[in-house]
Amino acid sequence: MELLLCLFGFISGITTALFGFGGGFITVPLLYTLIILVWGPRSNAGEVAMQIAVATSTCVMIFSSLLSCRAHYLKGNLNGSMIRPFIIPISLGGIMGAFIALSVDSEWIRWIFIGYLVITIFDCFIRPGFMKISSNSIGAVKKRFYADTPIGVLIGAVAAFLGVGGSVMTVPLMRRRGASMIQAAAFANPLTLPMAITGTLTYLYFAMTKNLELGTGFMGMIYIKGALILIVSSWLGIRFSALLMPYLSDKRHAQSYPLLLLIVLVAMLLT
Repeated sequence: MELLLCLFGFISGITTALFGFGGGFITVPLLYTLIILVWGPRSNAGEVAMQIAVATSTCVMIFSSLLSCRAHYLKGNLNGSMIRPFIIPISLGGIMGAFIALSVDSEWIRWIFIGYLVITIFDCFIRPGFMKISSNSIGAVKKRFYADTPIGVLIGAVAAFLGVGGSVMTVPLMRRRGASMIQAAAFANPLTLPMAITGTLTYLYFAMTKNLELGTGFMGMIYIKGALILIVSSWLGIRFSALLMPYLSDKRHAQSYPLLLLIVLVAMLLT
């Protein structure tokens, strides 16, 4: 299972850098399966398996998004003026989403996760503006961001609730406002960071105040060993992705996004 964590951590590093997502969509199903197999569905950990998977995923996102931000910054793909207006709303949404997840049954979160994937995949294929870049200019986007505070709160809440980061909402949003896939992916990573920090702290706070006894190997609701393996392997994946970026056209880049989500959906349905 450690080898699977290394492999999927490596893959999530690649998808985090290239598509702005990976930590949640790849690691949440894997961690959920791991917890059920190792501890059993009727154990203390098994009864909150989805919450543990989500909490561990948000913790890993802190490091993977930081590393990916650095990689995109060095390549000149980040625009600070486009990012700053969303930081506080997404942070607040992250706290809300984490608290909501803690009050919902683990199996319900799993099915909401699956439904969210289905909606996103259909949205990419059916609604115009994703597969082919929108005619809107990026300059026009900047003027609208201060009116997007409710969108930022919603992104943060959904991301922390499902442990998937905000990319599945921010990447399509930016594509339909004229961004290339590389720009949209670069934009998604720094906006994942505030949600990941506030979400992780919320999960830790809840576990301490409720005195949850999940056994050794856990810090609050975070599976420590799994988190460490995923952090190291995702860093290697991010480094490897830098070699792939020059060879991926915007068209192929956009087409690959919903197809990767479809693979994750199948894996989650088979779990």
